[in-house]
Amino acid sequence: MSKILIRGAKVLGGEPQDVLIDGDTIGEVGAGLPAEGAEVVEAEGKVLLPGLVDLHTHLREPGREDSETVLTGTRAAASGGYTAVFAMANTFPVADTAGVVEQVYRLGQQHGYCDVQPIGAVTVGLEGKKLAELGAMHESAAGVTVFSDDGKCVDDAVIMRRALEYVKAFGGVVAQHAQEPRLTEGAQMNEGVVSAELGLGGWPAVAEESIIARDVLLAEHVHSRVHICHLSTAGSVEIVRWAKSRGIDVTAEVTPHHLLLTDELVRSYDPVYKVNPPLRTERDVMALREALADGTIDIVATDHAPHPHEDKDCEWAAAAMGMVGLETALSVVQQTMVDSGLLDWAGVADRMSFKPARIGRATGHGRPVSAGEPANLTLVDPEYRGTVDPTGFASRSRNTPYEGRELPGRVTHTWLRGRATLVDGKLA
Repeated sequence: MSKILIRGAKVLGGEPQDVLIDGDTIGEVGAGLPAEGAEVVEAEGKVLLPGLVDLHTHLREPGREDSETVLTGTRAAASGGYTAVFAMANTFPVADTAGVVEQVYRLGQQHGYCDVQPIGAVTVGLEGKKLAELGAMHESAAGVTVFSDDGKCVDDAVIMRRALEYVKAFGGVVAQHAQEPRLTEGAQMNEGVVSAELGLGGWPAVAEESIIARDVLLAEHVHSRVHICHLSTAGSVEIVRWAKSRGIDVTAEVTPHHLLLTDELVRSYDPVYKVNPPLRTERDVMALREALADGTIDIVATDHAPHPHEDKDCEWAAAAMGMVGLETALSVVQQTMVDSGLLDWAGVADRMSFKPARIGRATGHGRPVSAGEPANLTLVDPEYRGTVDPTGFASRSRNTPYEGRELPGRVTHTWLRGRATLVDGKLA
């Protein structure tokens, strides 16, 4: 059993401590720990966090291996400090059966860069007409607890109610892509001043907000859990805040790009900024940051959405929606939340590890950095400043909106159950 001594790290941003990894667990935490028989990682000035957990990742396999595979996606995750990711169901074939979710789960085990927890589809083929095999997916080797038709909205209220009722039996959660389809037909970007000036079809905020309002009421009615994917508007924040004040069991996520970027960037007509839900206004961005800080929004999730070059290097209207995000997420959160004073590093650990693990029931992840806990850890250099260069990404795709932008912070090391997956910024 190998031993690793992380010397002088600021655990969750606090006072410097030594952390001894002994095999697959944390052996000891304290000052001046002996280094005898251990590999030493000098961590002065660096922040040690529990391994990050992403509740919203697109790994594309099976079916779109030209965009990403479980191997390349988990390598990207390890590079970004993640030790567990939840893989969305919109693959080909759709992950709507026990067989498909088990395939994704076993690929994650085989490659070993991070744990992969498949998300099951809510409806067969993501078509919104018939419930998928929710119970069978939960009872499978993958042990699915999160279900989502992400990429599409479960817009039928009866189907959504049935799904919420069904998952209650095993403590599951339905993660909703909140987009009323009729209100977003032909939508290309956020509906507002910029879309009017550019003549692009608008995606109105109410298309998101109306579904969230309906679903929190359904969750209250059937006493079940609902999770809101990639919340993006100030109005959505107010609805979730109201729902929580009523005791409704709702959680919500925000993406890094919705914390930083606005619809003004669409003026460039660069399809790298085309995403669903779309980039919103500066007012929305500020509301999302405040809501993440005060806990109305529970977590940060990347919505890592890789696409091959040809799906983005084309005219705006024809381009696919989505951005890669695993390898830049922590840097964006540092810039928008930590460096701005809205969150400390303990708050980052809460929003990017503890809470997403709790929502998704990710056993062994999102645990305290203390003796006896699994050694799922991430070491960050917060003083680093660097320009984003996607040619160095571990992801198979390069569709990042941050190319050429300077971002703070860098993940230097990631450990999955005591085994290094990233060392000095390079994949192990």
